[in-house]
Amino acid sequence: MAKWGEGDPRWIVEDRPDATNVNNWHWVEKNATNWSKDRIKELLLGLKVETEKGTCEIKEISHIEGEASANNRKAKLIFFYEFEIKGEWSGMLKDDIKSYKGKFVIPNLSEENEPSDIDVNVTADKSSNEAHELKDIFRTQGTELIRQQLAKYISDLKTEYGQNIILPTKSSDTAQTSQPVHNKENKPKQELNKFVTINNGKQPEVGVRIHTKTLTMSESFNCQASDLYRALTYKPMVEAYMGSGITFEPIKGEKFSLAGGNITGEFVDLVPDQKIVKRWRVKSWPSEHYSEVTIELIDKEGTTTLNLKQTGIPETEIDKTREGWKENYWNRMRQIFGFGSRIF
Repeated sequence: MAKWGEGDPRWIVEDRPDATNVNNWHWVEKNATNWSKDRIKELLLGLKVETEKGTCEIKEISHIEGEASANNRKAKLIFFYEFEIKGEWSGMLKDDIKSYKGKFVIPNLSEENEPSDIDVNVTADKSSNEAHELKDIFRTQGTELIRQQLAKYISDLKTEYGQNIILPTKSSDTAQTSQPVHNKENKPKQELNKFVTINNGKQPEVGVRIHTKTLTMSESFNCQASDLYRALTYKPMVEAYMGSGITFEPIKGEKFSLAGGNITGEFVDLVPDQKIVKRWRVKSWPSEHYSEVTIELIDKEGTTTLNLKQTGIPETEIDKTREGWKENYWNRMRQIFGFGSRIF
């Protein structure tokens, strides 16, 4: 153990009476949902589109459903936001005394889409030439203005909720020059985002008979099933413990690639908050040989039991596979998201 005042500055605790989560080094989350809903409404309500043909205006934001949060993991800010927005517009053509109304839906405001890719679906309440012409005005020029306003929301979210979530270290110079901490055997600690894998040596050729075994595991996490399912399927959260640069889209039939291509597979079935089934293999396994992984989540009043069954594992890989799930998934998820670990 490092002496008082020595060691990695992220863990210096003499200035913290509780000695907990020093410098917000672990997963820290700030809920931004209510602020986001208010800010989106403020930016969109009353927005006007004025052209030579006529004018349209957003009169009401009738529905904002979703959530947003700002997260810090090891001094890296991660923003989650996902909203569906519905509203009403009205417009009037130039030199006309009658106004027309319609509705709009924004189904995909999320960090997975650039502001320029946000969809705005527009409808008119009446079927007439005038209503159709106003709808086209709102759909074209109005969509661009809405995208600009939502881009401002994203910028404001990062400014407003990026403050104080990453705390400065006691000495920035020390933080920059500190040396890696070594254990008693003078071996470097394993990097959290480095995937643990062991090369099995010579890889059997395709067509060779493979003896397989089935792996079963049961793990308990201090969170709701919905939280655990999100950690297993939401790409930014998966990247937090598996590393960036992954290919991952949790949709039935979609392929995935994790840990620099060491793990590949395909989603077979997904039942939100309950079950995930996927074809799964490690790069060192015999070519084209896949196992099948079934993960079931059972919610028990604040805790969730995860039951895993994996069939078709090469019998020489059973122990390594069990250790891989434990080290690369369960332990990291507990440490990063606080699903069962207390930080001292």
